[in-house]
Amino acid sequence: MTTIQKAMACDVLVVGSGAAGMAAALKAVSQGLSVIVAEKERYFGGTTAISAGWAWVPGNREGAAAGDTREDVETYLKHLAPETYNVEGVREFLDAVPEALDFFEQETAVEFVYPDKAPDYQMDLPGARLGGRAILPKDTDARILGDKRPLMQPYLSSYTVFGYMPQVGPDINEFFHVNQSVKSFVYVAKKLLRTWFDTARYRRPVLRSNGNALMTLMVKSALDAGVRLWNSSPVLSLTRGDDGSVTGAVLGGEHPVRVEAKLGVILAAGGFSGDAELRRRYFPHDGDDHFTPTVGHGGDAARMALAAGGFIDDGVSSVGSWAPVTVFRHRDGRERLFPHLRAIGLPGLIAVDRHGRRFGNEALSYHDFGGAMIRHNSAEEKTFGYVIGDAKAMHKYGIGYAKPWPMPRGYFYKMGYLVRGETLEELAAKLEVDPAGLRETVAEFNVHAAAGTDPEFGRGSTEYNHFRGDLEHRPNPNLAPLDQGPFYAAKIQMGDLGTFAGISVDRDNVVVTEEGAPIPGLFAVGAAARSVFGGGYPGYGSHIGAALVFGYRAGRDIARLAALRGVDRGVERGPELPKEATR
Repeated sequence: MTTIQKAMACDVLVVGSGAAGMAAALKAVSQGLSVIVAEKERYFGGTTAISAGWAWVPGNREGAAAGDTREDVETYLKHLAPETYNVEGVREFLDAVPEALDFFEQETAVEFVYPDKAPDYQMDLPGARLGGRAILPKDTDARILGDKRPLMQPYLSSYTVFGYMPQVGPDINEFFHVNQSVKSFVYVAKKLLRTWFDTARYRRPVLRSNGNALMTLMVKSALDAGVRLWNSSPVLSLTRGDDGSVTGAVLGGEHPVRVEAKLGVILAAGGFSGDAELRRRYFPHDGDDHFTPTVGHGGDAARMALAAGGFIDDGVSSVGSWAPVTVFRHRDGRERLFPHLRAIGLPGLIAVDRHGRRFGNEALSYHDFGGAMIRHNSAEEKTFGYVIGDAKAMHKYGIGYAKPWPMPRGYFYKMGYLVRGETLEELAAKLEVDPAGLRETVAEFNVHAAAGTDPEFGRGSTEYNHFRGDLEHRPNPNLAPLDQGPFYAAKIQMGDLGTFAGISVDRDNVVVTEEGAPIPGLFAVGAAARSVFGGGYPGYGSHIGAALVFGYRAGRDIARLAALRGVDRGVERGPELPKEATR
């Protein structure tokens, strides 16, 4: 039994410190509400802090000025997941995008960059656009957090380049050409030297990019606004009133208190891809045959909602946002993951199954390619495949975590990440893949790749495919024959970036029962809630865009909704209550 030594009061308790939770906290505190953010993990920032940081927010000012229309956005989303299209949810999302972005940019430290080109993931669908919908945060300096800097979630180390986290777009393209261009070499050298200098001086790089920059700026804004940020403070249980409403929570860890949340509790603690039991219940593949690189998606929010009378809505076209990963071991024996979010679509690389056969367009988004991998393996005991590359591709691009020339490859062999064979037959034998199948697959692929075509799966046929390739490669940014040994491979298994199935909520993000009745005082946003896109993955930053917008709405509306049910705040800036409580 956990002994709770004291009780605290606030207006709003936010569970989780990723984009959704911090968005809710920032908007709530801007309205004069007292807010506590309870984070289970040691670090703040959640999965957002290890992500690329993009936010898919159609209807933003730059996109609208460039000619993007609401009709086009709605058309695209309807075609993306037609059987699970959420008319009301999409309307609420699009209505709030301009208002939410104005708030972040005008009333917080957050600043965004509006790239001209960031193609939607399904460029072959009506309403898709080459740019104007996905934005990303400006880089920042972590020293703005002062002594709180070490509390930010570090980058996913396997996804950095010697400590530096490249940004999708021109930045990462320079890294792809570091061994081919003096200009790129100088560019990369400057980035790495700055990273190493800062690491030596400050123990970790202080220049923050991608999702880490977004979360650094949001945490800075929250601290400046007086939000109480509590890390290492898991929620042990929600508390309920006599009428069934949620009135707060019991916390453990570094803040063992009973929190009375006068206006309500906002669940923003991620999805459930880290919960093996819930995976087995909802995932289409074996729940134990899954490896998530996410942070904090352990199903805590789902469990809290279920205990309060809510339910998991899995009426979506895809229950997770899939991402193939390679699982390997660090020197100390710890399991490490590398999510293949980009590189499989580069020239000279293909993905094959245990029979040596391709099973999809490798230049699709990680989610769509992952879905193809799951479907292809549906009759098999395990879900896996291999990324295969020849000497040219390995020398020029590497394979994910295994860096290209001039990096030595011994480490990647030793860690179990990379496998090498002088011939395709030798590689197949080491992988236990059908050698005849692999040889035939590569031979057929090579004939068409040399001409820049892929009649089997259409790889390299859309602008989005090209964006994921090498734009300087001809005749097709995504295609080149695999014709020069030795050959290399990395095993891929199924991972994710979060779940699309989630806690069922109403238009105000209030958690509801299976009968549709709202549970007063309990909200869910971000990956904790069912995706507004119905299981579709429209473009860069689909998780973060929805998290920012619906987190903002929850923080904006929580006081109004409480007033409608007759709740009086009754507290100011969260004083201690003069009593002890135990659990």
